[in-house]
Amino acid sequence: MIDVLIVDDDFMVARIHRGFVERVDGFRVVGTASTGEQAVAAVDELRPDLVLLDLYLPDMFGLDVVTRLRAARHDCDVLVISAAREAEAVRRAVRYGAVNYLLKPFHFDELRARLEQYAARRNSPRAAVVSDQADVDRVLSRAGAHIPTSALPRGLSPETAELVERALREHTGTLSAAECADRVGISRVSARRYLEHFSDTGRAEVSLRYGVAGRPERRYRWTG
Repeated sequence: MIDVLIVDDDFMVARIHRGFVERVDGFRVVGTASTGEQAVAAVDELRPDLVLLDLYLPDMFGLDVVTRLRAARHDCDVLVISAAREAEAVRRAVRYGAVNYLLKPFHFDELRARLEQYAARRNSPRAAVVSDQADVDRVLSRAGAHIPTSALPRGLSPETAELVERALREHTGTLSAAECADRVGISRVSARRYLEHFSDTGRAEVSLRYGVAGRPERRYRWTG
C-alpha cells in the first residue's frame, strides 16, 4: 500500500480528496493536515509515501513545506494539487521535485490517472547502475528532469516531439499511434516512432489492447 497524507486548508475539499484517493487500488490515506506546520508534523509522525499538497495554506506557501521536509531529510514524494495557475508556480514545483501538478477543480479520473502513473513509476524495477543513455534518460525523466532535444534519435524533430508529447499529456487515457497521428496531423508511422521513443526513455508506458483477431494494438500513456 502507498500511504498518502492530504494537505488542504478546506476540510470539505480534504474530505473529497480522501474519498478519491481511497477509491484507487493500492492507496490509503493515513492522515490530513490543514496548515503547513501541521503537514510537517504529520509527515514526521506518519511517514507517508506521498503528500497531496495544496499550495495556498494559511501559514505558509505549500512549496515552503517541501523545503522544510527536505531539510528534515524526509524523502516522501509530493503531488501538488492547487488552483495556482501561474507558470512560475508550476516551474517551482518541478524544481522542488513534485511528481505531478494537478489543477483544481478536477474530476476523480484525472487524479486516479496520476496516482496510477505514480504507482507504476514507484513500483518499476530499478537497477543499481545504468547500462546506456536510454537508461540515463529514464532516470532523469522519472526525476522530473528535462530531456534535451539533442537526445532525440536521428530523423525525429523537436517540434513534432513537442506536439506528440502535448497530445499524450492532454489525454487522460491511452492513445494508439493512429489516434495520436490524427490529433497531431502526422502519419501513423511517424507518430509510432515518437511514441516508441517516449516509451524507450521512460516518459510513456505501453499497454496492449487485444481485439478479436490479429496483432494486439499498442497504446501509450504519458508518465513523464
